[in-house]
Amino acid sequence: MLRPSLRTVLAGFTPLLVAGAFALPLAGSLDSASGARAAEAGGPAPAPAALSTPASGVVPAVRPAPAAAVATGSQAATSTTEIRLVLSKREISLIRDGKVEGRWPVVIGAPGTPTPTGTYKVQTKVVNPVYRSTVSGKVKGAVGRNGPLGHRWIGFHRTGIDDYGIHGTPWPWWVDARAAVSQGCVRMRNEHVEKLFDAVSIGTPVVIKP
Repeated sequence: MLRPSLRTVLAGFTPLLVAGAFALPLAGSLDSASGARAAEAGGPAPAPAALSTPASGVVPAVRPAPAAAVATGSQAATSTTEIRLVLSKREISLIRDGKVEGRWPVVIGAPGTPTPTGTYKVQTKVVNPVYRSTVSGKVKGAVGRNGPLGHRWIGFHRTGIDDYGIHGTPWPWWVDARAAVSQGCVRMRNEHVEKLFDAVSIGTPVVIKP
């Protein structure tokens, strides 16, 4: 979908999430099964904003920032699992030991903000990513399944301050239409991205073909 701006900073012993010029202290618990640090807000989730999608399907002037991130690159995948995305088909697959275990439709980047091709690796896995305005620093929309990023984020590529990821969406009709409307990220139905999230590890290859 959109490109998140993500850096994890340590201040004393408190992890901070920095989105542009904004930092948010985080608390979480390590998910030993997936290696992901699941963010647990200290209070109730922010009140949902009205989620409306422009005709293009892209929410302008806002970049998402995952709520918490795992260590990057230190946990290599130990199986022959692979995420494979074919942009021309708008389809993502989970490959294990040469066999397709799952295949799902996706939304890809718009022509002006295309999803990058190439071979990458899963760098971050985030539970309940936060969609935050780089202008105001405020969270936009709900956090979780109804949030603009859904409830799972799989980051696979970083360039400068921007990250590309595979994530959920509250707008499944764009996925069903296999649209090309995002700012470079890959949107999946929430129920599909959850299956993919649980099946992959940090270091799992992500192969994106034209």
